[in-house]
Amino acid sequence: MAAAERKAILDDAAHLLVVDDDSRIRSLLHKFLTSNGYRVTVAASAADARVKLDQLTFDLLVLDVMMPGENGLDLARAVRARSSVPILMLTARTETEDRIAGLETGADDYLSKPFNPRELLLRVGGILRRAGPSLTASAPDVRFGPFSFHRGRGELKKGEEIVRLTDRERDLLAALVERPGQTVPRSAIAGDDAAPGDRAVDVVVTRLRRKVEEDPANPILLLTVRGLGYRLLVDE
Repeated sequence: MAAAERKAILDDAAHLLVVDDDSRIRSLLHKFLTSNGYRVTVAASAADARVKLDQLTFDLLVLDVMMPGENGLDLARAVRARSSVPILMLTARTETEDRIAGLETGADDYLSKPFNPRELLLRVGGILRRAGPSLTASAPDVRFGPFSFHRGRGELKKGEEIVRLTDRERDLLAALVERPGQTVPRSAIAGDDAAPGDRAVDVVVTRLRRKVEEDPANPILLLTVRGLGYRLLVDE
């Protein structure tokens, strides 16, 4: 298989975030899951995971419960408060109460350490199947200027370099690419609960322009349609 074909397959593979303070386990899972067709990002702590979650969109999280500082249960609870991404918890604890605590945070499954990597692979596959088909197969990249936005992953790239987006910037861009070249009303972006005169959308637009425009003061990609909303000029 050619390198370009392998890259295309990997780009459409489910993206997993593995969070564990044990470097040996991180390395093992990264190698094993990658060799079985997944894209894998690793984090050594909850704080590290939060940075990665702000930068990228994941299809599944594999979280260790026992970590110094913020533990996996607290991180899972925080993630579930803002996202429905599937979560598989890993822990050395085997008591029923601990398993229940993990599931009560909103985790989808629970695997005790030590575990057989093949069992982990089966658990991951099962969770992803229950979560439904990946968006990546039906959501091709939208290209504008030197950028591409993958709607399935909510991932913005300039060439091969990933551009970090906040959740609000990602939501704004996702709304714009759903109607490429068309004017998207401010109300559709701000949401029904936005107060009259709320300028939060304008702030997010300004921040996003700093990332995608050569001259943010004179945009040529992300345009303002005065009195109506915004429009993203995409490649045909």
